[in-house]
Amino acid sequence: MIKWVDMPPVWLLGALALARLQVRFLPAGLSFGPVWADLLGGLLVGGGIVLAALAITEMRRHRTTVIPHEAPERMVTTGIFTRTRNPIYLGDAMILAGLILYWDAVLALPLVPLFVWVLERRFIVPEENVMRRKFRADFARYAQQTRRWL
Repeated sequence: MIKWVDMPPVWLLGALALARLQVRFLPAGLSFGPVWADLLGGLLVGGGIVLAALAITEMRRHRTTVIPHEAPERMVTTGIFTRTRNPIYLGDAMILAGLILYWDAVLALPLVPLFVWVLERRFIVPEENVMRRKFRADFARYAQQTRRWL
């Protein structure tokens, strides 16, 4: 049960819940501005969803797991993975940032770097260690050519 609770979507939902609570109970009279925050927020959410969908499609095409904490069968370096090593996590961070902008949750903005830090410590570093052991030189070459985030 704990394995399924410690998943990036659960952490994302928790951060989103905190942002929503901040808007509801502690608005503090702050605002990002009228239209541009809604537009940018929508673009970030939409972009995050597209990024995650592209990554999941590519991983399925290569018949490897999308579930964190499981050892991958294959190393995926094609498609969106040529641009970023962690497109799903980047998409999650974009969704969080986008909804914070859209909801005008100014005080919740620090949740974005905190969420990224949690993703790196709980998921990315352990996953990359597994990949480093399993795929050795191939992963080292890929990590050197492709950035972790952008």
